Amino acid sequence: MNEPSRLHPCASPAALAHGLAAWIAERLRAAIAARGHAVLAVSGGKSPVPLFEALRTQALDWPRVRITLVDERCVPPGHADSNTALVRTHLLQGPAAAATFVPWFDALPAAFDPADATLQRLADGANARLAHQPWPWDLAVLGMGEDGHTASLFPGADGLAHALHASGPVAWTRPATAPHARLTLTLPALLATRELVLPLIGPTKLRVFQQARLAQDEALPVSHLLHQHHTPVHVWLA
Repeated sequence: MNEPSRLHPCASPAALAHGLAAWIAERLRAAIAARGHAVLAVSGGKSPVPLFEALRTQALDWPRVRITLVDERCVPPGHADSNTALVRTHLLQGPAAAATFVPWFDALPAAFDPADATLQRLADGANARLAHQPWPWDLAVLGMGEDGHTASLFPGADGLAHALHASGPVAWTRPATAPHARLTLTLPALLATRELVLPLIGPTKLRVFQQARLAQDEALPVSHLLHQHHTPVHVWLA
């Protein structure tokens, strides 16, 4: 099968973080040289923290870099589980603080209730913000859970079917197996990015990745990225 994934094995998680940070910086420099700017989307959770802390030290023309999200939990921006807070704390420091950051919302509605209509209003607001960003984006750094989710495309989640096919860049999902309703880049938006990056650490995630490579499977949403022929997916393994 002619699949788009390109494997980058690393000796350790630390080697992955530093090697991938240098690789991303090289890609962003090339984008700036070609178009005058670069757009990077990043994921949240705990896994990307070492990568963010390595990336923020890279020599880049940071004022020409725009950073946004791959997904966001529907929590206040100062919440411990907020991806916006994670990016501000671990990536937008030192020289990288000069980058332009585009969060998806500045606050939740008063008395937030994660009903469909409320989540759709949040998604509509995020879509309006992202409509002003230059497309296509240059890179999106993804993650993958042991259940095969990527971005906030969780298996069996409310809203998943729409997020796999929606025309706008952002949709909502409500996973049954993880806390908080989510906003997420849709599958079409991910595939409209010039390149995707998927860092994976540990034998369990490697086994899930290998299973997802076998066939497209609704139970493993990451498989949708691995069984398409449009967008390169760089898989970094440690």
